[in-house]
Amino acid sequence: MRNPATLEVPAARPASSPTSAKVDVRDNETALALCGNQNENLKLMERRLGVRVGQRGTELLLSGPADAVAFAVRLLENLEGMIRAGRPVYREDVEQGIKVLGRGAENLQDVMLGSVLKSSGNRQISPKSIAQKRYVDAIRSHDIVFGIGPAGTGKTYLAMAMAVAFLQERKVKRIVLARPAVEAGEKLGFLPGDLAEKVNPYLRPLYDALHDMMAVDRAAHLVEQGVVEVAPLAFMRGRTLNDAFVILDEAQNTTVEQMKMFLTRLGYNSKAVITGDVTQVDLPTGKMSGLNHARSVLRGIEGIHFAEFSDLDVVRHPLVQEVIRAYEKAEVAQKEAAAAALATAESAPPAPVAPPDSAA
Repeated sequence: MRNPATLEVPAARPASSPTSAKVDVRDNETALALCGNQNENLKLMERRLGVRVGQRGTELLLSGPADAVAFAVRLLENLEGMIRAGRPVYREDVEQGIKVLGRGAENLQDVMLGSVLKSSGNRQISPKSIAQKRYVDAIRSHDIVFGIGPAGTGKTYLAMAMAVAFLQERKVKRIVLARPAVEAGEKLGFLPGDLAEKVNPYLRPLYDALHDMMAVDRAAHLVEQGVVEVAPLAFMRGRTLNDAFVILDEAQNTTVEQMKMFLTRLGYNSKAVITGDVTQVDLPTGKMSGLNHARSVLRGIEGIHFAEFSDLDVVRHPLVQEVIRAYEKAEVAQKEAAAAALATAESAPPAPVAPPDSAA
């Protein structure tokens, strides 16, 4: 089998020197898919990698620093391989492809060709990072999986996709989606309306993800039939969930007692996926996060897996990754400043005591 791209690279030069290369994908349909709508894929590569990419028929002409051109050629080879395997390539796939290859993956196909589900728009949902691929594999092979990491890393979205896939394949009979109804202990009384109206705003993200997986009318029918249940965490108490795929979202805002209660609901032929961001705990001061506690006491138990994500796994807008890093940097600086202020206060000499007023 031939290499998916025919390369013509000049003789070896120092990495810092400019060079050029040519990739010939040999057929117009693949070339158009590789370039993207109005060449958006190529434009993204130019911005991210610092190379110039021109097109002449089925040939892509690259120029720029030697190391950047070599990386771009490798990226194009992998993207072409995905297209030939029947996987459409979009702008976000190019973005994630740069991250995946940049973090040492041998090829994109091993990571991004493992389709989980086709969404309601007939678009394939699949892992977009090494961490996501390991997460999906862990869900398939373990009965309890914790997905821990910052916003935008696909923890809940991929768990939802796996749940719908398991339901469609009749591996489970129902899906149960749970979430702490409010950030600080499910205190719903101050909200207007009946119970459903009180909790609906907190469950909205789960409904949004569900509607992205299947048509709205189909999702509504499954909810009405009880095949898909979306409920606040408090509703899990006293139940045993058999033949179910259970997801607990925003788990960092559970207490230790709530987490224990949730984990002990699991029945026969069931899976549980618990997702959360341990840096975004909104519990009252002094209350330990159930997610943090579970991570410390449940490691090493066979059948339980902890999948860890970082800002490098963010699959939302590229700026989300920069926002996460900026906030983390600010938090570190704030802690260092507080520690320095405390050290200064402790080392300062005590203030002199004024002598008593003799007139008194």
